[in-house]
Amino acid sequence: MDRLLEGHKRFHDEVFPRKRETFHLLAEMQNPQYLFITCSDSRVLPDLILQTGPGDLFITRNAGNVIPVSTDEDGATATIEYAVEALKVKHAILCGHSDCGALKAALRKPDLELMPKAARWLGHVEEAFTHRQPLNPADGENAELVSLIKGNVIAQLANLHAQPSVARAVARHELTVHGWYYDIMTGNIDVYNEREDKFFPLLPPTD
Repeated sequence: MDRLLEGHKRFHDEVFPRKRETFHLLAEMQNPQYLFITCSDSRVLPDLILQTGPGDLFITRNAGNVIPVSTDEDGATATIEYAVEALKVKHAILCGHSDCGALKAALRKPDLELMPKAARWLGHVEEAFTHRQPLNPADGENAELVSLIKGNVIAQLANLHAQPSVARAVARHELTVHGWYYDIMTGNIDVYNEREDKFFPLLPPTD
């Protein structure tokens, strides 16, 4: 806990004073333009990756960046509904990432006897196998896993589009949906092109 307490002290003493006006404005309301749906993985830090600040992103996270399709209430779909209907976000970004533990488990089928809830949750990523992308030799020994993780982005995008609030907003041209794959090792993001059923770099190559 000492590390967290030290971090908060730096925030309180150094960061907050510089952004006091921003926080005072945000204290009364929020108006994010982006809904960011990603994994709970500790290595995926949206504000760091995108250099965003307070009030920019409305974020929901769970293991495997899943959008459940059951009719039961759940945190992910409730958050999406609120972001679209109440906050009127303009973009919904679903972001998977390399070395995802949920997709590793789906691929390798480890013994999850002591994690029955996690085992049931993995049922939400089974559709990823249907959408696996072609193996890329550049991914080396992780090619099969990367293929499946990207397949899960596609599968969860379909589930996102199926959410009633999302479907209505997209039909009204008030919301644009994006599928991303973030590579922890390189910091690169690939974006899914639905028309071509392929992922392409989000940024142009640098010299």
